[in-house]
Amino acid sequence: MQRLENPGFGRIFTDHMVTVSWEAGKSWHDASVRERTPFQLDPASAVLHYAQEIFEGMKAYRTEKGGIVLFRPEENARRFRSSAERMAMPVMPEEMFLTAIEELVRIDRDWIPSGEGSLYLRPFMFADEAFLGVRPATRYTFCVIASPVGAYFKGGAKPISVWVSDAYSRAAPGGTGAAKCGGNYAASLIAQAQAAEKGCDQVVFLDAAEHRWVEELGGMNIFFVMEDGTIVTPPLGTILPGITRASLMILARDAGMRVEEKAYSFDQWQDDAARGRLREAFACGTAAVVAPIGNVRHAHGEFSIAGGEVGPVTRKLRETLVGIQKGSQADAHGWLHVIA
Repeated sequence: MQRLENPGFGRIFTDHMVTVSWEAGKSWHDASVRERTPFQLDPASAVLHYAQEIFEGMKAYRTEKGGIVLFRPEENARRFRSSAERMAMPVMPEEMFLTAIEELVRIDRDWIPSGEGSLYLRPFMFADEAFLGVRPATRYTFCVIASPVGAYFKGGAKPISVWVSDAYSRAAPGGTGAAKCGGNYAASLIAQAQAAEKGCDQVVFLDAAEHRWVEELGGMNIFFVMEDGTIVTPPLGTILPGITRASLMILARDAGMRVEEKAYSFDQWQDDAARGRLREAFACGTAAVVAPIGNVRHAHGEFSIAGGEVGPVTRKLRETLVGIQKGSQADAHGWLHVIA
């Protein structure tokens, strides 16, 4: 299929989708795999007015031996459940979530690219009850669509540049930062647009209270590699509990590295980079996997990390993770979920 040779990211979609309905008093019903078609929504649908919507991002991979696998899909199911609870939405049983993913991958398996590409899976749920009023809806639709994808950033695994926002916040304590809901991303778009204006690939958010502590990027978690080999990453709470983040922490510890989840200020980031204490920095997420950070821009200047090159720790962690996902390295933790 010619479209799979250079699919880009998120612009090409497969032939089918999964839908399941939920309604108060009926629970989950009418599950089906069907042709991918537009939804028909009432103009008063709750999602359009009160943004009750959550989603996940995950991938299906074609291994070097030709098999089809998912990477830690159980973690996506758990996070989807957590997001639903936070947004006052019905909780989908994890087994049902996994079955929906598997069925779509089976029927659209020919869309999975070989080589570096993968099939990006987007499970999501939204409120489609027609009403105007601030309360949880009584009717929802769950859906899974799929998109064959290549590299998230142009240039693949080359270092990216980031803009540190001192004007906008992504999340605050008690907010929805740990939930994967569309509103979080909508609120980040103006800062991401500002980053693009500054010639950067991504935006970095600081904490909402003091605008001091590094939290995460617009769509990814962040790590810092120090001169003594320690890896530092911001703690959970107001940031998304990334599955790639958690996996990299395990792989780093497997390799004998010390990993610390602790607050790390932007001032400290600048000072450590200037003094050589910071050797590498990288972002991570399902879409981009691992993205080295080479240049950091902010309102008062800019600085580089690792001379703008890919550092050895970043490279090794990325190669190990991708190798597991593609089946070329041993899956010591049983993370791969085989699609029969």
